[in-house]
Amino acid sequence: MTATSNTPMNATLPADFGAFLQQNAQRFEEELTDWLRIASISSDSSAKQDVHRAADWVKAKFEAAGLVTRTIETAGFPLIYAETPVPTPGGAANTDSGKNPPIALVYGHYDVQPPEPLDLWTSPPFDPVIRDRKIYARGATDDKGQVLTHVLAVCEWFAGGRTLPMQIKFLIEGEEEVGSANLEEHLPGLADLLACDVVVVSDSSQYGPGRPAITCGLRGIATYELFVDGPSHDLHSGSFGGAVMNPAIALCQLLSSMIDASGTIAVEGFYDDVLPIPEIERGAWKQLGSDDADFARGVGANALAGEPGYTTDERRWARPSFDINGLTSGHQGEGVKTVLPAKASAKFSCRLVPGQDPVKITEMIQAHLTRHCPTGVRFELKPDHGAGAMLADATSPFTAAADAAVQAAFGVAPVMIREGGSIPILARFQEVLRCDVLLLGWGQNDDAAHSPNEKFSLDDFHRGIHASAALWQAIATSEDLGIN
Repeated sequence: MTATSNTPMNATLPADFGAFLQQNAQRFEEELTDWLRIASISSDSSAKQDVHRAADWVKAKFEAAGLVTRTIETAGFPLIYAETPVPTPGGAANTDSGKNPPIALVYGHYDVQPPEPLDLWTSPPFDPVIRDRKIYARGATDDKGQVLTHVLAVCEWFAGGRTLPMQIKFLIEGEEEVGSANLEEHLPGLADLLACDVVVVSDSSQYGPGRPAITCGLRGIATYELFVDGPSHDLHSGSFGGAVMNPAIALCQLLSSMIDASGTIAVEGFYDDVLPIPEIERGAWKQLGSDDADFARGVGANALAGEPGYTTDERRWARPSFDINGLTSGHQGEGVKTVLPAKASAKFSCRLVPGQDPVKITEMIQAHLTRHCPTGVRFELKPDHGAGAMLADATSPFTAAADAAVQAAFGVAPVMIREGGSIPILARFQEVLRCDVLLLGWGQNDDAAHSPNEKFSLDDFHRGIHASAALWQAIATSEDLGIN
Protein backbone atom coordinates (compact mmCIF):
# COMPACT_ATOMS: atom_id res chain seq x y z
CA MET A 1 0.00 0.00 0.00
CA THR A 2 1.41 3.35 -1.02
CA ALA A 3 -0.11 6.79 -0.93
CA THR A 4 -1.10 8.48 -4.18
CA SER A 5 -2.01 12.05 -5.10
CA ASN A 6 -3.87 13.50 -8.05
CA THR A 7 -1.62 16.54 -8.22
CA PRO A 8 2.10 17.20 -7.74
CA MET A 9 3.36 18.71 -4.51
CA ASN A 10 6.64 20.17 -3.36
CA ALA A 11 8.32 18.59 -0.33
CA THR A 12 11.67 20.29 -0.94
CA LEU A 13 12.94 22.50 1.87
CA PRO A 14 14.19 26.00 1.15
CA ALA A 15 17.94 25.63 0.54
CA ASP A 16 18.91 27.99 3.33
CA PHE A 17 16.73 26.18 5.86
CA GLY A 18 18.06 22.76 4.89
CA ALA A 19 21.59 24.04 5.43
CA PHE A 20 20.54 25.63 8.74
CA LEU A 21 19.24 22.28 10.04
CA GLN A 22 22.55 20.58 9.25
CA GLN A 23 24.60 23.34 10.82
CA ASN A 24 22.58 23.22 14.05
CA ALA A 25 22.33 19.43 14.43
CA GLN A 26 24.59 19.36 17.49
CA ARG A 27 22.53 22.02 19.25
CA PHE A 28 19.33 20.07 18.57
CA GLU A 29 20.85 16.98 20.17
CA GLU A 30 21.85 19.02 23.21
CA GLU A 31 18.30 20.33 23.57
CA LEU A 32 16.92 16.81 23.38
CA THR A 33 19.39 15.74 26.04
CA ASP A 34 18.28 18.58 28.32
CA TRP A 35 14.61 17.60 28.03
CA LEU A 36 15.35 13.92 28.61
CA ARG A 37 17.10 14.73 31.90
CA ILE A 38 13.74 15.72 33.40
CA ALA A 39 12.13 12.70 35.11
CA SER A 40 8.56 13.54 34.09
CA ILE A 41 6.88 10.32 35.25
CA SER A 42 3.17 11.14 35.29
CA SER A 43 2.18 7.99 37.23
CA ASP A 44 4.60 8.74 40.10
CA SER A 45 3.20 11.15 42.68
CA SER A 46 6.72 11.97 43.88
CA ALA A 47 7.64 13.22 40.39
CA LYS A 48 4.99 15.96 40.12
CA GLN A 49 7.53 18.77 40.20
CA ASP A 50 9.54 17.17 37.40
CA VAL A 51 6.44 16.68 35.25
CA HIS A 52 5.69 20.40 35.58
CA ARG A 53 9.35 21.16 34.73
CA ALA A 54 9.02 19.17 31.51
CA ALA A 55 5.91 21.17 30.60
CA ASP A 56 7.70 24.43 31.33
CA TRP A 57 10.64 23.31 29.17
CA VAL A 58 8.59 22.85 26.00
CA LYS A 59 6.53 25.96 26.68
CA ALA A 60 9.73 28.00 26.96
CA LYS A 61 10.86 26.58 23.62
CA PHE A 62 7.68 27.79 21.94
CA GLU A 63 7.88 31.20 23.59
CA ALA A 64 11.52 31.69 22.61
CA ALA A 65 10.59 31.08 18.98
CA GLY A 66 7.80 33.67 19.13
CA LEU A 67 4.81 31.34 18.88
CA VAL A 68 1.58 32.37 20.59
CA THR A 69 1.61 30.08 23.63
CA ARG A 70 -0.68 29.29 26.52
CA THR A 71 -0.90 26.87 29.43
CA ILE A 72 -4.25 25.14 29.88
CA GLU A 73 -4.60 24.02 33.47
CA THR A 74 -6.38 20.75 34.29
CA ALA A 75 -7.07 18.73 37.41
CA GLY A 76 -3.77 17.00 36.66
CA PHE A 77 -0.86 18.19 34.57
CA PRO A 78 -1.18 21.15 32.19
CA LEU A 79 -1.76 21.11 28.47
CA ILE A 80 0.77 23.22 26.56
CA TYR A 81 -0.72 24.93 23.49
CA ALA A 82 1.10 26.96 20.85
CA GLU A 83 0.32 28.20 17.37
CA THR A 84 1.99 29.92 14.44
CA PRO A 85 0.28 32.82 12.65
CA VAL A 86 -2.25 32.26 9.90
CA PRO A 87 -0.36 32.83 6.61
CA THR A 88 -1.03 36.17 4.94
CA PRO A 89 -2.85 36.08 1.59
CA GLY A 90 -0.51 34.91 -1.11
CA GLY A 91 1.95 33.56 1.43
CA ALA A 92 1.08 29.94 0.77
CA ALA A 93 1.68 28.20 -2.52
CA ASN A 94 -1.92 27.31 -3.26
CA THR A 95 -3.66 30.57 -2.39
CA ASP A 96 -3.47 31.67 -6.02
CA SER A 97 -6.16 29.08 -6.80
CA GLY A 98 -8.50 30.67 -4.27
CA LYS A 99 -7.84 28.06 -1.60
CA ASN A 100 -6.44 28.40 1.88
CA PRO A 101 -3.98 25.79 3.17
CA PRO A 102 -5.27 23.42 5.85
CA ILE A 103 -4.44 23.79 9.52
CA ALA A 104 -2.37 21.08 11.20
CA LEU A 105 -2.37 20.24 14.92
CA VAL A 106 0.76 18.48 16.20
CA TYR A 107 -0.02 16.33 19.23
CA GLY A 108 2.50 14.74 21.60
CA HIS A 109 3.30 14.25 25.25
CA TYR A 110 5.99 15.30 27.69
CA ASP A 111 5.30 12.63 30.32
CA VAL A 112 7.17 9.32 30.38
CA GLN A 113 6.82 5.79 31.72
CA PRO A 114 8.38 4.73 35.05
CA PRO A 115 11.96 3.51 34.51
CA GLU A 116 11.83 0.37 36.68
CA PRO A 117 13.49 -2.13 36.88
CA LEU A 118 16.44 0.18 37.36
CA ASP A 119 19.03 -2.59 37.64
CA LEU A 120 18.47 -3.52 33.99
CA TRP A 121 19.51 -0.10 32.68
CA THR A 122 23.03 0.08 31.26
CA SER A 123 23.12 3.79 32.15
CA PRO A 124 20.81 5.82 34.43
CA PRO A 125 17.41 6.43 32.78
CA PHE A 126 17.49 10.20 33.28
CA ASP A 127 21.18 10.70 32.53
CA PRO A 128 21.12 10.52 28.70
CA VAL A 129 24.04 8.73 27.08
CA ILE A 130 24.90 8.52 23.38
CA ARG A 131 26.27 5.22 22.08
CA ASP A 132 26.60 4.31 18.40
CA ARG A 133 24.57 7.37 17.32
CA LYS A 134 21.67 6.38 19.58
CA ILE A 135 20.57 8.30 22.66
CA TYR A 136 19.60 6.17 25.67
CA ALA A 137 17.18 7.61 28.23
CA ARG A 138 13.59 7.22 29.39
CA GLY A 139 11.39 9.17 26.99
CA ALA A 140 13.95 9.12 24.17
CA THR A 141 11.55 7.60 21.66
CA ASP A 142 8.29 7.77 23.68
CA ASP A 143 7.69 10.60 23.12
CA LYS A 144 10.10 13.44 23.80
CA GLY A 145 12.52 12.66 21.00
CA GLN A 146 9.82 12.17 18.40
CA VAL A 147 7.60 15.14 19.23
CA LEU A 148 10.66 17.38 19.51
CA THR A 149 11.31 16.82 15.79
CA HIS A 150 8.13 18.78 15.02
CA VAL A 151 8.78 21.39 17.69
CA LEU A 152 12.24 22.07 16.30
CA ALA A 153 11.16 22.04 12.65
CA VAL A 154 8.48 24.67 13.26
CA CYS A 155 10.20 26.77 15.93
CA GLU A 156 13.50 27.03 14.07
CA TRP A 157 11.74 27.86 10.79
CA PHE A 158 9.61 30.55 12.43
CA ALA A 159 12.31 31.97 14.73
CA GLY A 160 14.58 32.46 11.71
CA GLY A 161 12.14 34.94 10.23
CA ARG A 162 10.96 32.57 7.52
CA THR A 163 7.27 32.49 6.61
CA LEU A 164 5.60 29.16 7.28
CA PRO A 165 3.39 28.00 4.39
CA MET A 166 0.44 27.10 6.65
CA GLN A 167 -0.76 27.45 10.23
CA ILE A 168 0.52 24.84 12.66
CA LYS A 169 -0.84 24.35 16.16
CA PHE A 170 0.67 22.28 18.97
CA LEU A 171 -0.93 20.48 21.88
CA ILE A 172 1.57 18.77 24.17
CA GLU A 173 0.11 17.00 27.20
CA GLY A 174 1.51 15.44 30.37
CA GLU A 175 -0.82 12.50 30.97
CA GLU A 176 -0.70 10.32 27.84
CA GLU A 177 1.04 7.54 29.75
CA VAL A 178 -1.83 7.43 32.27
CA GLY A 179 -4.73 7.58 29.83
CA SER A 180 -5.22 11.28 28.90
CA ALA A 181 -8.33 11.55 31.10
CA ASN A 182 -7.99 15.29 31.70
CA LEU A 183 -7.36 16.05 28.04
CA GLU A 184 -10.40 14.00 27.10
CA GLU A 185 -12.50 15.93 29.63
CA HIS A 186 -11.32 19.31 28.29
CA LEU A 187 -11.36 18.40 24.60
CA PRO A 188 -14.96 19.41 23.75
CA GLY A 189 -14.42 22.83 25.29
CA LEU A 190 -11.18 23.25 23.34
CA ALA A 191 -12.67 22.28 20.00
CA ASP A 192 -12.63 25.83 18.60
CA LEU A 193 -9.08 26.49 19.77
CA LEU A 194 -7.80 23.18 18.38
CA ALA A 195 -9.82 23.30 15.14
CA CYS A 196 -7.75 21.72 12.40
CA ASP A 197 -7.88 19.59 9.30
CA VAL A 198 -5.31 17.02 10.36
CA VAL A 199 -3.66 15.92 13.61
CA VAL A 200 -0.01 14.94 13.16
CA VAL A 201 1.49 12.53 15.69
CA SER A 202 4.95 10.99 15.93
CA ASP A 203 4.74 8.45 18.73
CA SER A 204 5.19 5.15 16.88
CA SER A 205 7.79 3.24 14.90
CA GLN A 206 9.11 2.69 11.43
CA TYR A 207 8.58 -0.77 9.99
CA GLY A 208 12.29 -1.49 10.36
CA PRO A 209 15.73 0.08 9.90
CA GLY A 210 15.72 2.05 6.68
CA ARG A 211 12.02 1.34 6.17
CA PRO A 212 10.00 4.38 7.29
CA ALA A 213 6.26 3.97 7.69
CA ILE A 214 3.01 5.85 7.75
CA THR A 215 0.79 4.25 10.38
CA CYS A 216 -2.87 4.08 9.40
CA GLY A 217 -4.30 2.42 12.48
CA LEU A 218 -3.75 1.88 16.20
CA ARG A 219 -5.23 -0.70 18.51
CA GLY A 220 -7.40 0.44 21.38
CA ILE A 221 -6.82 -0.49 25.00
CA ALA A 222 -8.56 -1.54 28.21
CA THR A 223 -6.53 -1.80 31.43
CA TYR A 224 -7.42 -3.40 34.75
CA GLU A 225 -6.30 -4.39 38.20
CA LEU A 226 -7.63 -7.64 39.62
CA PHE A 227 -7.67 -8.26 43.39
CA VAL A 228 -8.26 -11.66 44.98
CA ASP A 229 -8.87 -11.97 48.75
CA GLY A 230 -8.96 -15.16 50.79
CA PRO A 231 -8.39 -15.61 54.55
CA SER A 232 -8.27 -12.57 56.79
CA HIS A 233 -4.48 -12.90 57.22
CA ASP A 234 -1.52 -14.87 55.90
CA LEU A 235 -1.56 -18.50 57.05
CA HIS A 236 1.12 -21.12 57.72
CA SER A 237 1.27 -23.19 54.52
CA GLY A 238 2.05 -26.33 56.48
CA SER A 239 -0.89 -26.01 58.83
CA PHE A 240 -3.43 -24.73 56.32
CA GLY A 241 -2.14 -25.57 52.82
CA GLY A 242 -4.55 -27.91 51.05
CA ALA A 243 -7.45 -26.92 53.30
CA VAL A 244 -7.82 -23.20 52.53
CA MET A 245 -7.96 -21.82 49.00
CA ASN A 246 -4.73 -19.99 48.18
CA PRO A 247 -5.51 -16.53 46.68
CA ALA A 248 -2.31 -16.59 44.60
CA ILE A 249 -3.37 -19.90 43.03
CA ALA A 250 -6.90 -18.58 42.52
CA LEU A 251 -5.49 -15.49 40.82
CA CYS A 252 -3.43 -17.64 38.47
CA GLN A 253 -6.48 -19.76 37.68
CA LEU A 254 -8.58 -16.69 36.90
CA LEU A 255 -5.92 -15.19 34.67
CA SER A 256 -5.26 -18.43 32.80
CA SER A 257 -9.00 -18.90 32.27
CA MET A 258 -9.01 -15.75 30.11
CA ILE A 259 -6.61 -17.07 27.45
CA ASP A 260 -6.11 -20.60 26.18
CA ALA A 261 -2.89 -22.43 25.37
CA SER A 262 -3.06 -21.45 21.69
CA GLY A 263 -3.13 -17.72 22.45
CA THR A 264 -6.85 -17.25 21.78
CA ILE A 265 -8.69 -15.07 24.30
CA ALA A 266 -11.26 -17.24 26.09
CA VAL A 267 -13.53 -14.52 27.52
CA GLU A 268 -17.02 -15.30 26.29
CA GLY A 269 -18.11 -12.88 23.54
CA PHE A 270 -14.71 -11.18 23.31
CA TYR A 271 -14.43 -11.52 19.51
CA ASP A 272 -18.09 -10.86 18.68
CA ASP A 273 -17.57 -7.29 17.43
CA VAL A 274 -14.11 -7.70 15.93
CA LEU A 275 -14.02 -6.44 12.33
CA PRO A 276 -12.09 -8.59 9.86
CA ILE A 277 -8.83 -7.32 8.44
CA PRO A 278 -9.45 -6.06 4.89
CA GLU A 279 -7.87 -8.37 2.35
CA ILE A 280 -6.11 -5.43 0.67
CA GLU A 281 -4.24 -4.80 3.92
CA ARG A 282 -3.49 -8.46 4.59
CA GLY A 283 -2.07 -8.79 1.10
CA ALA A 284 0.03 -5.64 1.40
CA TRP A 285 1.45 -6.64 4.78
CA LYS A 286 2.52 -10.05 3.48
CA GLN A 287 4.54 -8.23 0.82
CA LEU A 288 6.56 -6.45 3.51
CA GLY A 289 8.79 -9.50 3.87
CA SER A 290 8.51 -9.93 7.63
CA ASP A 291 10.75 -12.67 9.00
CA ASP A 292 9.59 -14.27 12.25
CA ALA A 293 13.05 -15.46 13.19
CA ASP A 294 14.53 -11.98 12.75
CA PHE A 295 11.63 -10.45 14.64
CA ALA A 296 12.12 -12.85 17.56
CA ARG A 297 15.85 -12.13 17.69
CA GLY A 298 15.14 -8.39 17.61
CA VAL A 299 13.04 -8.56 20.77
CA GLY A 300 15.24 -11.15 22.50
CA ALA A 301 12.71 -14.00 22.35
CA ASN A 302 13.59 -17.60 21.45
CA ALA A 303 10.27 -18.10 19.61
CA LEU A 304 7.03 -16.28 18.75
CA ALA A 305 3.52 -17.23 19.83
CA GLY A 306 0.00 -15.98 19.34
CA GLU A 307 -3.47 -16.49 17.97
CA PRO A 308 -3.51 -19.21 15.28
CA GLY A 309 -4.31 -18.33 11.69
CA TYR A 310 -2.62 -14.93 11.59
CA THR A 311 0.82 -13.62 10.75
CA THR A 312 2.95 -11.85 13.32
CA ASP A 313 2.18 -8.44 11.81
CA GLU A 314 -1.56 -9.21 11.77
CA ARG A 315 -1.49 -10.33 15.41
CA ARG A 316 0.30 -7.25 16.67
CA TRP A 317 -1.47 -4.67 14.49
CA ALA A 318 -5.02 -5.82 13.84
CA ARG A 319 -6.02 -8.58 16.25
CA PRO A 320 -6.94 -8.23 19.95
CA SER A 321 -4.50 -9.33 22.63
CA PHE A 322 -4.49 -10.08 26.36
CA ASP A 323 -1.42 -9.48 28.52
CA ILE A 324 -0.59 -9.76 32.20
CA ASN A 325 1.42 -6.68 33.13
CA GLY A 326 2.27 -7.45 36.74
CA LEU A 327 1.66 -9.95 39.56
CA THR A 328 1.87 -9.45 43.32
CA SER A 329 1.30 -11.86 46.21
CA GLY A 330 2.91 -13.35 49.28
CA HIS A 331 6.52 -13.11 50.37
CA GLN A 332 8.75 -11.12 48.04
CA GLY A 333 11.82 -10.73 50.25
CA GLU A 334 15.03 -12.68 50.52
CA GLY A 335 14.83 -16.33 51.44
CA VAL A 336 11.85 -18.64 51.90
CA LYS A 337 8.75 -17.85 53.90
CA THR A 338 6.19 -20.64 53.69
CA VAL A 339 2.94 -18.72 53.83
CA LEU A 340 -0.45 -19.09 52.28
CA PRO A 341 -0.98 -15.43 51.30
CA ALA A 342 -4.20 -13.68 52.22
CA LYS A 343 -4.22 -11.54 49.08
CA ALA A 344 -3.06 -11.55 45.49
CA SER A 345 -3.36 -9.01 42.71
CA ALA A 346 -2.51 -8.55 39.06
CA LYS A 347 -2.48 -5.79 36.50
CA PHE A 348 -3.55 -6.81 33.00
CA SER A 349 -4.53 -5.18 29.75
CA CYS A 350 -6.32 -5.94 26.51
CA ARG A 351 -5.47 -4.36 23.19
CA LEU A 352 -8.61 -3.83 21.15
CA VAL A 353 -9.27 -3.56 17.42
CA PRO A 354 -11.87 -1.80 15.26
CA GLY A 355 -15.40 -2.75 16.29
CA GLN A 356 -14.60 -3.42 19.96
CA ASP A 357 -15.98 -1.18 22.73
CA PRO A 358 -13.89 -1.06 25.94
CA VAL A 359 -17.05 -0.67 28.04
CA LYS A 360 -18.53 -3.86 26.60
CA ILE A 361 -15.21 -5.64 27.02
CA THR A 362 -15.18 -4.72 30.72
CA GLU A 363 -18.68 -6.13 31.15
CA MET A 364 -17.60 -9.38 29.46
CA ILE A 365 -14.51 -9.73 31.64
CA GLN A 366 -16.51 -9.05 34.81
CA ALA A 367 -19.03 -11.74 33.85
CA HIS A 368 -16.26 -14.19 32.94
CA LEU A 369 -14.46 -13.73 36.26
CA THR A 370 -17.73 -14.18 38.15
CA ARG A 371 -18.33 -17.49 36.38
CA HIS A 372 -14.78 -18.75 36.93
CA CYS A 373 -13.93 -17.49 40.43
CA PRO A 374 -12.84 -20.45 42.62
CA THR A 375 -14.74 -21.22 45.83
CA GLY A 376 -13.20 -19.77 48.97
CA VAL A 377 -11.96 -16.44 47.58
CA ARG A 378 -13.46 -13.13 46.48
CA PHE A 379 -12.37 -10.98 43.58
CA GLU A 380 -12.64 -7.32 42.66
CA LEU A 381 -12.02 -6.01 39.14
CA LYS A 382 -10.98 -2.36 38.91
CA PRO A 383 -10.96 -0.91 35.38
CA ASP A 384 -8.38 1.81 34.84
CA HIS A 385 -8.61 3.39 31.39
CA GLY A 386 -9.89 2.34 28.01
CA ALA A 387 -10.18 3.61 24.46
CA GLY A 388 -11.31 2.27 21.14
CA ALA A 389 -9.09 1.56 18.16
CA MET A 390 -8.22 4.29 15.66
CA LEU A 391 -8.16 4.04 11.86
CA ALA A 392 -6.94 6.76 9.49
CA ASP A 393 -7.58 7.09 5.78
CA ALA A 394 -4.65 5.49 3.97
CA THR A 395 -5.76 7.07 0.68
CA SER A 396 -6.21 10.67 1.84
CA PRO A 397 -4.30 13.62 0.33
CA PHE A 398 -2.70 14.16 3.75
CA THR A 399 -1.22 10.67 3.52
CA ALA A 400 0.07 11.47 0.04
CA ALA A 401 1.72 14.64 1.38
CA ALA A 402 3.31 12.65 4.20
CA ASP A 403 4.55 10.10 1.66
CA ALA A 404 6.32 12.87 -0.27
CA ALA A 405 7.79 14.41 2.91
CA VAL A 406 9.12 11.11 4.22
CA GLN A 407 10.70 10.32 0.86
CA ALA A 408 12.39 13.73 0.86
CA ALA A 409 13.88 13.15 4.33
CA PHE A 410 14.58 9.40 4.37
CA GLY A 411 15.33 8.86 0.69
CA VAL A 412 12.87 5.99 0.37
CA ALA A 413 9.09 5.67 0.09
CA PRO A 414 7.33 4.76 3.34
CA VAL A 415 5.23 1.63 3.73
CA MET A 416 1.67 1.73 5.06
CA ILE A 417 1.20 -0.21 8.29
CA ARG A 418 -0.81 -0.31 11.49
CA GLU A 419 0.67 -0.16 14.98
CA GLY A 420 -0.16 -2.39 17.92
CA GLY A 421 0.20 0.28 20.58
CA SER A 422 -2.48 2.71 21.68
CA ILE A 423 -2.75 6.49 21.79
CA PRO A 424 -6.14 6.73 23.50
CA ILE A 425 -6.95 10.33 22.63
CA LEU A 426 -6.67 10.02 18.84
CA ALA A 427 -10.08 8.47 18.27
CA ARG A 428 -11.55 11.32 20.32
CA PHE A 429 -9.69 13.87 18.18
CA GLN A 430 -11.34 12.35 15.12
CA GLU A 431 -14.74 12.48 16.77
CA VAL A 432 -14.60 15.94 18.36
CA LEU A 433 -12.45 17.83 15.84
CA ARG A 434 -13.73 15.93 12.78
CA CYS A 435 -10.22 15.79 11.39
CA ASP A 436 -7.88 13.40 9.66
CA VAL A 437 -4.90 11.83 11.48
CA LEU A 438 -1.32 11.31 10.33
CA LEU A 439 0.87 8.94 12.35
CA LEU A 440 4.50 9.35 11.33
CA GLY A 441 6.77 7.25 13.51
CA TRP A 442 10.51 7.91 13.51
CA GLY A 443 11.34 5.23 16.11
CA GLN A 444 12.31 1.58 15.72
CA ASN A 445 10.68 -1.59 17.06
CA ASP A 446 13.74 -2.30 19.22
CA ASP A 447 13.79 1.16 20.85
CA ALA A 448 12.54 -0.40 24.12
CA ALA A 449 9.75 2.08 24.79
CA HIS A 450 8.32 1.28 28.26
CA SER A 451 11.38 -0.93 28.95
CA PRO A 452 14.91 -0.50 30.32
CA ASN A 453 17.48 1.02 27.96
CA GLU A 454 14.99 3.00 25.89
CA LYS A 455 16.74 4.62 22.95
CA PHE A 456 16.25 6.72 19.83
CA SER A 457 18.45 6.93 16.74
CA LEU A 458 19.91 10.41 16.40
CA ASP A 459 20.07 9.95 12.65
CA ASP A 460 16.32 9.28 12.62
CA PHE A 461 15.85 12.24 14.97
CA HIS A 462 17.39 14.53 12.35
CA ARG A 463 15.51 12.84 9.51
CA GLY A 464 12.33 13.43 11.49
CA ILE A 465 13.07 17.16 11.75
CA HIS A 466 13.63 17.27 7.99
CA ALA A 467 10.45 15.26 7.30
CA SER A 468 8.39 17.52 9.56
CA ALA A 469 9.49 20.66 7.75
CA ALA A 470 8.97 18.99 4.37
CA LEU A 471 5.46 17.93 5.40
CA TRP A 472 4.24 21.52 5.77
CA GLN A 473 5.63 22.31 2.33
CA ALA A 474 3.93 19.27 0.79
CA ILE A 475 0.56 20.00 2.40
CA ALA A 476 0.59 23.67 1.44
CA THR A 477 1.49 22.94 -2.19
CA SER A 478 -1.07 20.17 -2.71
CA GLU A 479 -4.09 21.37 -4.64
CA ASP A 480 -5.99 18.35 -3.26
CA LEU A 481 -5.67 19.85 0.22
CA GLY A 482 -6.77 23.43 -0.40
CA ILE A 483 -9.78 24.50 1.66
CA ASN A 484 -12.21 26.80 -0.11
